[in-house]
Amino acid sequence: MNEYLRIPFGDAVAVVVEWVTTYLGGFFSVIRAIVTFFYEWVEYALSAPPFWAVVVVVAALAFLAKGWKFGLGTAAGLLFIGTLGQWENAMSTLALVLVAGAVAIALSIPLGVLAAKSNLASQIIRPVLDFMQTTPAFVYLIPALLLFRIGVVPGIVATVVFAMAPGVRLTELGIRGVDEEVVEAGHAFGSSPWRILRQIQLPLAKPSIMAGVNQVIMLSLSMVVIAGMVGAGGLGGDIVASLNRIDIALGAEAGISVVVLAIILDRMTAALGADRRARRRPLRSGAGRDDAPAPSPSTQEARTADSEQPAPVGAGA
Repeated sequence: MNEYLRIPFGDAVAVVVEWVTTYLGGFFSVIRAIVTFFYEWVEYALSAPPFWAVVVVVAALAFLAKGWKFGLGTAAGLLFIGTLGQWENAMSTLALVLVAGAVAIALSIPLGVLAAKSNLASQIIRPVLDFMQTTPAFVYLIPALLLFRIGVVPGIVATVVFAMAPGVRLTELGIRGVDEEVVEAGHAFGSSPWRILRQIQLPLAKPSIMAGVNQVIMLSLSMVVIAGMVGAGGLGGDIVASLNRIDIALGAEAGISVVVLAIILDRMTAALGADRRARRRPLRSGAGRDDAPAPSPSTQEARTADSEQPAPVGAGA
């Protein structure tokens, strides 16, 4: 009975992929060359300088983002990775995450804006995002291997597909959550739709958008093991090698290095999404402080009684 009811869905997908590889191979070769170019330059920028220089720069960025405690913690985490002998692999993994995250963010924010502006676009994009998030990464890793061959590029492509969904969703959520009265005020003053988007909606939706950026970076980092399975190298390659050899020591060292990178990237992107004034401007003494003592009920009653008393006769003369 199953033979009569079987739908050849997989065969149809295989035919489509074969047609794409045959007639669009040149196009995907160009994409492979572009992605490889950016990845190699980012990896070179992270690996070529001395170890201590990268630690100082990243720790300084962490200090500017969240303060001296986070800066010291970042420096300690990077030094810990270096003492494990995983520095080169960590920089390769960081380069993969940065390139894949940049591509995913560059695609997800415009799609989120489009979905927020058009209900039809939102109805079309949402099922596609659901498909991208629920489909196992290995499924779309197979056509990525056929189109881009073994190496770092199929890992980056699979990472982009897997990680961009929260960026789209949270961008759409943030723009749709902007107060309509503020947008109507912009229209009333004659602002163009582009100016309203750039100066009103995007700044007010920034916390939600940055939360999406944070999730994109975290999901990109979670794909390093799968990227290592297709020849991307880095920490993911060591984790895959430790699985094949049952090497507990190598797996523990590569795994804890991934955890350290995840903590640093998560805290840094979260800090960048926070309000600068809330991070840097100290509270002044007196007015505007949450811990300023509230007036007692007796004081408030006295002020109310004084305000309700009639003015004396002749006071206005």
